[in-house]
Amino acid sequence: MNTDAGRSCPLHYRYAPSSFARPAELQCEVLYVVGGLYGNEPALDVLLALFERERGLKRLVFNGDFNWFNTDPAIFKRLNERVLAFDAMRGNVETELSDPTEGDNGCGCAYPDWVGEGVVQRSNQIMRRLRETATHFPEIAQRLAALPMHLRVNVGDCRVAIVHGDAESLAGWGFAQEHLQQRAHRDTARRWFEAGQVDAFASSHTCLPVFHTLPMPARHFAPMVLNNGATGMPNFRGDAAGLLTRIALRPFDGPERRFGLQRNGIHMEAIAIEPDQTVWRAQFLQQWPEGSDAHASYWGRIADGPAFVPADALITSED
Repeated sequence: MNTDAGRSCPLHYRYAPSSFARPAELQCEVLYVVGGLYGNEPALDVLLALFERERGLKRLVFNGDFNWFNTDPAIFKRLNERVLAFDAMRGNVETELSDPTEGDNGCGCAYPDWVGEGVVQRSNQIMRRLRETATHFPEIAQRLAALPMHLRVNVGDCRVAIVHGDAESLAGWGFAQEHLQQRAHRDTARRWFEAGQVDAFASSHTCLPVFHTLPMPARHFAPMVLNNGATGMPNFRGDAAGLLTRIALRPFDGPERRFGLQRNGIHMEAIAIEPDQTVWRAQFLQQWPEGSDAHASYWGRIADGPAFVPADALITSED
């Protein structure tokens, strides 16, 4: 038994930053990166309707952890079939659902020290319940196992690496707000951009949004960390919307834009995804009533949002 379950980072989660110095697998004019849907099917309905409105050459990529709260078998099956009709990658949740090692890694979250032990243990329990649901759908588990850990996409001439965690690990926290506040870590992130030869890393795993610019000498396009936080949960205090990252050759047209920036003709925006809260909360409570692990860890955020505001998410570091 792995006593570090939920905190350790398995070796098979790892890859080299230089692995992104490759030709793009996808090319488009509009890219949606959907990270942390967390089994929120009403949010999936909203984001697919939003994507349908986009014109031109467009791609939608689910970059992992689209499963989490969806322990109801019917919802699990329906949500995965809908997601897997688009481009998708596996997060730690999908990796552990398809891993035969019977939960040895717990949730596979690789939680850092600042996350309390209660959160870690509850996440491991959530993962166990979700595994029980997944055992009834072996074909879906096989499809999840076959998903890549990362993708390279070009939006115009903007080179984007899509990851779940960071530039070194599927469950890495290197693009977390807390790490990017440290100058030494920003130097590490710049080395990742140099090794990967990309202009932006789009990620989500750390669950709080950050669009962090890291200027580098001789780079006409200052590298960007674009972390959408979560599509399936609120990201700001008093704002029930989830977020996705939109990278495009033209600006978003609609009130759902929460924040963003434009550089060299590329628009990078956080787009709000807000389903009917009555429907979503009822669905959550049906699966995770008061007293359950997910309710203890997440209901406060679902009801009120985290102690975070949009101004906290848009950062430029000149050092």
